[in-house]
Amino acid sequence: MKKIELYDTTLRDGTQQEGISLSVEDKIAITLKLDELGIDYIEGGYAGANPKDDEYFKRVSSLKLKNSKITAFGNTRKPETKVSEDQSISALLNSKANVLTIVGKSSAFQVENILETSLEENLAMIEDSIRYLKSKNREVFFDAEHFFDGYKENPEYSLQSLNIAINSGANRIILCDTNGGSLPEEIEKIVKEVKLKVQNNSVIFGIHTHNDTDTAVASSLSAVKSGVIQVQACINGYGERTGNANMVSIIGNLSIKLGYKTIPKNKISSLTEVSNFVAEIVNRRPFPFQPFVGSNAFTHKGGLHASGTQKNKDAYQHINPESVGNTSGIVISELSGKSNVMQRVKDLDLDSIIDSNDAKEIVDIVKNKESEGFTYESSEASLDLILFKHTPNYEAPFVLIDFMVLVENKRRSSFGSGWRNDGNEHPMLSEATVKIQVDKEIRHTVSEGDGPIDALDKALRKGLKNFYPSIERIRLTDYKVRVVNEDHGTGATVRVIIESADDKQVWNTVGASSNIIEASWIALSDSIEWWLITNGIKPLIK
Repeated sequence: MKKIELYDTTLRDGTQQEGISLSVEDKIAITLKLDELGIDYIEGGYAGANPKDDEYFKRVSSLKLKNSKITAFGNTRKPETKVSEDQSISALLNSKANVLTIVGKSSAFQVENILETSLEENLAMIEDSIRYLKSKNREVFFDAEHFFDGYKENPEYSLQSLNIAINSGANRIILCDTNGGSLPEEIEKIVKEVKLKVQNNSVIFGIHTHNDTDTAVASSLSAVKSGVIQVQACINGYGERTGNANMVSIIGNLSIKLGYKTIPKNKISSLTEVSNFVAEIVNRRPFPFQPFVGSNAFTHKGGLHASGTQKNKDAYQHINPESVGNTSGIVISELSGKSNVMQRVKDLDLDSIIDSNDAKEIVDIVKNKESEGFTYESSEASLDLILFKHTPNYEAPFVLIDFMVLVENKRRSSFGSGWRNDGNEHPMLSEATVKIQVDKEIRHTVSEGDGPIDALDKALRKGLKNFYPSIERIRLTDYKVRVVNEDHGTGATVRVIIESADDKQVWNTVGASSNIIEASWIALSDSIEWWLITNGIKPLIK
């Protein structure tokens, strides 16, 4: 089994994606998680670029990593500068990292038009930088920037830059598709040609691709097929512009599909956990449709797919989801059949109560609800309530009697000992009144909020908290509104999806109505009702 080195650059290249910024603590946390996963090299940052990266290299040196080597990234020396006096080179050495990755131009066009120096000087910059760093007993990787574009324009010069790096002692030669414009077949062809043309047949090549044509993973796999030993990528495909090759997909394909050795076998099942962990650290919601690890990667919506999967788990799944730490699921929607419903019934341990005849009725309910604007594909908690309510002797934890919401802007303001209307607009006042019944007791509560939905949420909780004190654990984490039938103007149906969470789980509920307050109420009340039911919480009745 051939070993492929994994070089993760999430902490450097990944942070170049708009909206991603990591603190030193964040970078340390991700480093420890990647080391635990079994990544060979972790590129910690750009040496000398900012105080944060400098602090990271100081702190990471004290960590006792089990699997990973930390690398520092930097440039070759500047044109017409002594290598021993170059700031970038000094910063690399000051990082104390044992592995140093330097980027140098391998495209004649880039050298002359962007770097604005001669082709000969660029080659001297590569040679001087690598030899100097090697003389300091460091392992040196050379990132051949713009290599594929440069090779297509001037192959002789691009090869010359590689040979200079090899002869100067570079431990790895990384071929970079910096602009992300080369397609997999081009990558495969060029890598094969390069391996035949370089002066040293023992050189170890790597690949670094960007995802501008949505083929970064495929291009990396093509490069491996052509003989590269190292793959550089970012967790979840984060990176500049459209991102880098996705390290999660790289591992999944190389290890499971192609039989290469990457991370330890017993760590492959933690891919989903690592993907979600990094997404949380960079403050990005996990992409539900991400291959291998997305929450919907093994979710089946169509009745035929759900039925087939129920008969044999391999019917519509390319791998066992558990092999990457994921799970399969059945989505119930207007495309659903009884098989989808019965699978969810089984998941909820209701199969002794709900039979196939009930399932047909439930499918009809779902289809009618979706025709009204509801959707249950991403609102599993509301779907579960439909199933719960279809069971005999279902008792709702609370019942709405009525509610009212007021929104007021121009209010009278205090002035001296009296009141007067000064004509000025004041902060909006939202006030909600809710009347609910729990068992035989009725509560009538009122609350103000930052908006009508916030006021409604607070009033509902206020009325329930004496019966169900534990609802304080529930928090609203996301609120989304979508107009379902835009052509109806202000009378259009709106769909509200609310994401809620406690200290252990996250769930989604849905409401739909031509009145946004009513749609929000449905989603809000479903959220609390689902949580109380699934946690088996009974009311405190005096």
